[in-house]
Amino acid sequence: MKPKFPLGRLVATPGALRALEEAGQSPSFFLDKHVAGDWGEVDDVDKRLNDEALVNGDRLLSAYRTLRGVKIWIITEADRSSTCTLLPSDY
Repeated sequence: MKPKFPLGRLVATPGALRALEEAGQSPSFFLDKHVAGDWGEVDDVDKRLNDEALVNGDRLLSAYRTLRGVKIWIITEADRSSTCTLLPSDY
């Protein structure tokens, strides 16, 4: 599937990396969903804002759960310079 936007530099918080490791999952599994426009567990307002951001260049937010039920966020900056994988508590 063709990416819908550039991810820029990839970064992650220690908490998110630990949660992914504990679940036996890699960041790329979630990054692939994010860049394809699968926004995960965000509400309808955030889905609409993400879809609009693909056109107007605002930031993008996706939310997913690891296999162990830990919620992670992926945020791509408005300028598409970087994408961060983090826990909501890291924000």
